[in-house]
Amino acid sequence: MNKGLDCFALTIVIIGAVNWGLIGFFGFDLVAWIFGNLSLISKVVYALVGICGLYLISFYGRVFGN
Repeated sequence: MNKGLDCFALTIVIIGAVNWGLIGFFGFDLVAWIFGNLSLISKVVYALVGICGLYLISFYGRVFGN
């Protein structure tokens, strides 16, 4: 597949994971702090994290398909 898309998706998901870690450990939502609570930009960031997470499900097929 497209290595650039894979790297982009992985980076976005890592950012999302760090944000969820901050929420879980400290109750601090970094995305909301930077872009505003449920602003249009923060909704786009959350949506991108979700889309990239769904895309990365395909990694299972690549890892276990060989």
